[in-house]
Amino acid sequence: MQQGVYTATKKDKTLYYRSSITYKNKHISLGSFDSEPKAGRAYSAASSILNGHDSIEDSFYHTYALSFDKIVTLINYRDNGMYIKTPIYLRKNYFSYFMDISCELKFNIDDLFYYSGHRILRRQGHLYVNDYGMQVTLLSRYGIQPHAVCGRDYVFVNNDSTDMRYENIKLLNPYHGVEIVKTAGLDKYKARIHINGNFVIGTYNTIEKAAIAYNKAVDMAHAHGIEKNYPENYIESISGKEYADIYTSVTVSDKYVQYLQQFDL
Repeated sequence: MQQGVYTATKKDKTLYYRSSITYKNKHISLGSFDSEPKAGRAYSAASSILNGHDSIEDSFYHTYALSFDKIVTLINYRDNGMYIKTPIYLRKNYFSYFMDISCELKFNIDDLFYYSGHRILRRQGHLYVNDYGMQVTLLSRYGIQPHAVCGRDYVFVNNDSTDMRYENIKLLNPYHGVEIVKTAGLDKYKARIHINGNFVIGTYNTIEKAAIAYNKAVDMAHAHGIEKNYPENYIESISGKEYADIYTSVTVSDKYVQYLQQFDL
């Protein structure tokens, strides 16, 4: 049997091969393989990486016996002395999470514990993690709503969408149904609600008023029998009394009010 290779048996009695290596007194599993030569090549590649000086990029292009995630894990352990199961490489004052060889995400070191235990996945262009059985988008950790638009509701300060460090993400609009618009060079806040199309609720001088107007429009829709589950805006910057005063006084468009009347028939 080749060095670092061990046989194992599946529940159906099928024989397969496992490969592992010990480095700096740590036993590291390299994976399961369907043949002894493949498992042996994995061990040889891992040994070369751990005892060499190749970068992640060089190792990826020269090594085909190991998964990319395992390459990152081994090189991070070699260079930084910390074994992390997810494809993380520690940098000075931040860390990189490699989605693949061409996509390197950058995070604050404060997030290391979280992403060491949560694998980042990608689907239809969105990045998310599975957290307690729920799919949580990465952007939601910054208070960014699921339907937010980059450039309108939030921006990457240095224009690098792979730089997920907190100082690089600026939240412009934390509220559902609110859009920032320019009117005569000034910021105004337009509130919309979607029923069988987008209805403009109104345009307001402050983002808080627009967010509360959206809440009021949602309440009105529910009162007319529309059962759609709309998210609610929470405005932490004002007191309960201030919220109630704004809610009472804020107006919604006549067109929206007239549209709701058809549901009373």
